[in-house]
Amino acid sequence: MSPLLTLTDVRKSFGGVRALAGVDLELHRGSITALLGENGAGKSTLVKILSGVHQPDSGSIYLEGARTRVPTPVAARDLGIGVVHQECLVFDHLTVAENLFVNAHPGRLGLVDWKTLNTRAAAVLHELGADFGADTAVASLSIAQKHVVQIARALVNESRVLILDEPTASLSKRECAELFRIARQLRDQGCALLFITHRFEEIFELADRYAVFRDGASVGAGPLAETSRDELIRLMVGRPVEQLFPKQDSTPGETLLQVEGLGRAGEFEDVSFTLRRGEILGIYGLVGAGRSELAQVLFGAERAHTGHVTGHADIALVPEDRQGQGSILPFSIAANIALTNLAALAPRGWIRARQENELARQWMEKLSIKAQEPTQPVQSLSGGNQQKVVLAKWLARKPAVLILDEPTKGIDVGAKAAVHAVTSEFAAAGNGVILISSELPEVIAMSDRVLVMRRGRLRGEFTRVEATSENLLRAASDA
Repeated sequence: MSPLLTLTDVRKSFGGVRALAGVDLELHRGSITALLGENGAGKSTLVKILSGVHQPDSGSIYLEGARTRVPTPVAARDLGIGVVHQECLVFDHLTVAENLFVNAHPGRLGLVDWKTLNTRAAAVLHELGADFGADTAVASLSIAQKHVVQIARALVNESRVLILDEPTASLSKRECAELFRIARQLRDQGCALLFITHRFEEIFELADRYAVFRDGASVGAGPLAETSRDELIRLMVGRPVEQLFPKQDSTPGETLLQVEGLGRAGEFEDVSFTLRRGEILGIYGLVGAGRSELAQVLFGAERAHTGHVTGHADIALVPEDRQGQGSILPFSIAANIALTNLAALAPRGWIRARQENELARQWMEKLSIKAQEPTQPVQSLSGGNQQKVVLAKWLARKPAVLILDEPTKGIDVGAKAAVHAVTSEFAAAGNGVILISSELPEVIAMSDRVLVMRRGRLRGEFTRVEATSENLLRAASDA
């Protein structure tokens, strides 16, 4: 069957910076295509071209075999191209029905036919199996439900091509399952879907085909059944999967932290463990297990109600919410890195910009932070580079213990490899690392020991040899 949408040799540059260096893409009716690539590979630029936000410098777009242009977002809608954004672009102060028809209210002579609007909205929501009504205020919906609103709006606009741009980044497993059910339903009705995500387990669960971008160019595409996770990673980063987890061998030394009977009411209880020099201690568990809450207490951001911690007091925390808790986005890279190093940079209360920028440049080079200058705002960086800035902020302080809470969440595989390399090097230098992660491959590959938490309590401890996917999942679940 011929593709519904085809792009050939599409190129785009911004002020001399090449975003797309010649990409090809085919989207088929009744098929879900996963688009993979590191941050900066060109995925976002492609989405903006398909949605009419940007125009390509060259190349061709074909819809049902006919060459076409997408000059504006309105033109994209009229061509049947819809986008479900990660940021949930909906109007909270309107009802669901009003959001669905925000582009074209039914009616005549400037008057809205509210009965028809609500009836048609209810029909679309029923078709999708939504668990909320047309008259519901969007402000009261969850993020997952707001994604459904975006999908319903695309159906109202009779979209033939639907782009799902990292829609699962903030969803629970149950919410992801519901979103996937709707995506499969649309696929079975003949829609062509483009699914963008960093999560490989989602790709193999949902997609039928794949396309890979690297450095703004197409490097691979085809049926998903004919490839593997390792091959996709090799295409994305240009190197084998083994290099994603560069774990250095180290011999654990003296105890750095001794945690005994630690608890905080309603969050976790009776947690005891040791952390030794040169060790990466993994903590695995499902959502709600109490891992992040434990990290906050160990760092001193929250108080424990029971138990105590003895050992080294120089503890750093890279939090799960790197934007809300780990950095000050409008501040520069240099200013963020300086935040934890004020005593060294400003012994008399004044920071010298030259010293601040020099410290930032050192860590930009060490961690390969992609930015033009230390004065560049952190909010202008990709997610992976933002995470590297948060790491640099603490590593520059030279702590003895580093707590990493979901350190590679939402970043591309290249940035993950860089974070893993820094983590391993830090531990091998005789420091201690507590690695909290929901990604089994990461925990298993990077940890010397793994603790498993479930519902606020420790449910198992495993050596590196014992830490298999089966053992960790069994301990983390209620089964």
